[in-house]
Amino acid sequence: MLNTRKTESLFRRATLALGMTAVLAPATLLSATASAEPLIDSDTLKVGMEISYPPFESYEGDKVVGFDPEVSAMLASHMGVEAEFQDTKFTSLILGLGAQKFDAVISGMYLTDERQKQADGLAYARTGAYIMVNKGSDIQPQTEHDLCGVVVGLQQGTAWVKQLGELSESYCKANGKDAITIREFPSAPEVSQALMSRNVQAQLEIAGAARMFVERTRGRIEISSPDLVYPQILGIYVKKGNTELMSALEKALAEATASGEYQALLDKYNLLAAE
Repeated sequence: MLNTRKTESLFRRATLALGMTAVLAPATLLSATASAEPLIDSDTLKVGMEISYPPFESYEGDKVVGFDPEVSAMLASHMGVEAEFQDTKFTSLILGLGAQKFDAVISGMYLTDERQKQADGLAYARTGAYIMVNKGSDIQPQTEHDLCGVVVGLQQGTAWVKQLGELSESYCKANGKDAITIREFPSAPEVSQALMSRNVQAQLEIAGAARMFVERTRGRIEISSPDLVYPQILGIYVKKGNTELMSALEKALAEATASGEYQALLDKYNLLAAE
């Protein structure tokens, strides 16, 4: 969900169209003479994200907008390169790093041990999930423990699939309660559609995205959990072993944090700094 996008897609995935490039200054931070090139193209930071997950990333006409595109452009600016966005299914983002389709993944993806076995991660923000139900629903789960016996819709590839599966065994069944039924969908908007169609009873979604879903469905969906569920760290991922790019991103993030630029972005999207 940087996979607890999901949300481990601020929802992930509805209208897909064009990309956006942030044109910035010539490369100064990254060395083109390094023995292993840190970037696929020396003057461009190619960022993989699934661009249908507002407020983290979505299309607004022909522009890519949201927290992650702004973070990407900010980091690229400090690195002296351009930011370019590559629209990719959430479940294929980490694999895309290994295939060198892009340099980094910045897509509202949780920083997890499992993902860090496949790619190197950098913490960049904190958030958590909310539980959503249909307005006026008979069930009003307050925490994840209230999901026993509930049909829960999740986006494929999010960290919550494994977490709720483990909770179902270790808590629900262990305490004589009905198991959690998990139904996975390709995108977060499809989960919300299933919720409104009564094909699932609840949806777990990253906080920023959940609030936007409530707004965009004009109150047909509501948040039932008063507090964040599964609070997590969001992570930027790079290909395993690309230490030069990781160092460049760390330096860029530190500079943006010191200047106050990054805090302004976090405040804009109601997120917290990673600790």
